[in-house]
Amino acid sequence: MNEWVPRIEAVATAVPSHEITQEDSMKLARLFFQDAFPDIDRLLHVFAHSHIQKRYFSMPMDWFLEDRPFAEKNQLYIEHAEALAEEAARKCLTKAGVEPSSIDCLMFVSSTGIATPSLDSRLLHRLGLRSQATRVPLWGLGCAGGAMGLSRACEYTQAYPSRRVLLVSVELCGLTFIRQDLSKSNLVATCLFGDGAAAVLIEGDQVSSSSDTPKVQFCDARTTTWPDTVDVMGWELTDPGLKVIFSRDIPTLIRSSMRENVESFLSPHGMSIDHLRHFIFHPGGAKVLTAYQRSLGIGTEATRFSEDVLTNFGNMSSPTVLFVLEKSMEKAWEPGDRGLVAALGPGFSSELLLLEAR
Repeated sequence: MNEWVPRIEAVATAVPSHEITQEDSMKLARLFFQDAFPDIDRLLHVFAHSHIQKRYFSMPMDWFLEDRPFAEKNQLYIEHAEALAEEAARKCLTKAGVEPSSIDCLMFVSSTGIATPSLDSRLLHRLGLRSQATRVPLWGLGCAGGAMGLSRACEYTQAYPSRRVLLVSVELCGLTFIRQDLSKSNLVATCLFGDGAAAVLIEGDQVSSSSDTPKVQFCDARTTTWPDTVDVMGWELTDPGLKVIFSRDIPTLIRSSMRENVESFLSPHGMSIDHLRHFIFHPGGAKVLTAYQRSLGIGTEATRFSEDVLTNFGNMSSPTVLFVLEKSMEKAWEPGDRGLVAALGPGFSSELLLLEAR
């Protein structure tokens, strides 16, 4: 571990205004997919078993009824992602009591739209950051993006311990919906995904802290990308837009690979899974959380914050794990508490972070 130890100073989240219950989304899915699947009633059981009660979207429910060209969806992404990212970022800075002008680096994570200049350039001026602030846009990381962004932000402040990084993650999964796509993957996506944004302020060890309370600090990170798995999760660019790809084998991959991955990550620190008190896992879905529990030998109570985020927001891709982090940090960490952040994404890849309260 490096000499300098970054800390997580604040986390904040934001969701758009259109709330859709899981019951209403199931009715919409029946309308969309009933002609493609004679056994539609059996397939719709995925909604009842999802553990999701509601999600939030940038557009109202009737927007999804018509085919939308990619150009229209992407323009809406630029407009709404920028606004939602700004809301989460301002909440985070206010929570930390930090002025935008004191931010040295803006990291921006997203995979549900395309923008050049990247949205961080627009966000920098909207927030009032210095024109000389470093910008690091990260694209294509999918559901692992929030955890990977957090790793890179912490590593940046290890290298530059007198600096502050504002990490912003935003995904508008609803805007990627392709009405013409009648695949089972799209049916499952209709059940799982929502929109949201999160922001995290990470400070280097040499930045003076405003309080003497224990801080959640960064210890280490690991990225693992397994071979021959590029078709497990991702996008296929089609004329109507970004077509979702994800395999039903993801829970199986977690059960077979995650324990060894976590144990070998913790071992150099003289730790095992039993030393962890906080489990900050990206809730990709109910089956994913169950696979984590079985693979690591932990109970349902360990992932209660992940379950709560899944229930009330669904899977928002990259910012979802940061929603879980926010909930975890709202409960005081005791000095010496250790936590594991984990998320999976395209690649097929895993991102792990080890945190400790000091």
